[in-house]
Amino acid sequence: MSTFTEQFSAASKANFEAQLALINQFASKTFEGVEKLVELNLKAVKSSLEEGQDTAHKLFAAKDPQEFLSLTTAQAQPGVEKSIAYSRHFAGIVTGTQAELTKTAEAQLAEVNRKVISLIDEAAKNAPAGSENAISLVKSTIGNINAGYEHFSKSAKQATDALEANVSTAVDQLSQATIKATARTAKK
Repeated sequence: MSTFTEQFSAASKANFEAQLALINQFASKTFEGVEKLVELNLKAVKSSLEEGQDTAHKLFAAKDPQEFLSLTTAQAQPGVEKSIAYSRHFAGIVTGTQAELTKTAEAQLAEVNRKVISLIDEAAKNAPAGSENAISLVKSTIGNINAGYEHFSKSAKQATDALEANVSTAVDQLSQATIKATARTAKK
């Protein structure tokens, strides 16, 4: 039978290794998210430059102010739609990365909790008589911490979902207003 010190040392080493693995997973997931954002931005810049050049050629080819205004108005709607699509794609990448990080952290927390409870149970087997109340208190404290974390996680997820919904609604309303404004300007 191993001593409590040996068990604690092994648990500490395992915890350190788990923390290192968690940091590596966080770094990897964050890098993947940044990589997607860079790719999105590069595509957006490339597309914007190509479209800007095309639009400039069309505007310089306009024969009168009315045609110039008509061309300008015609470019507004696709520009707004592309901005909205970009915003949604950007938000999707950020939300997806956040979800992956949360899932990784929750999995790690569950594993650490399992190991801590296991260590406490093992220590309880070797604990002197009369220490049952102290062990029960430690287990209860860990349970309360876990419940608090779960409540915090749920509240944070609800807040994120509400923010996401509000941003989506605002983008939709802006899009509709822009479409109406563009349509009115085009009719004039």
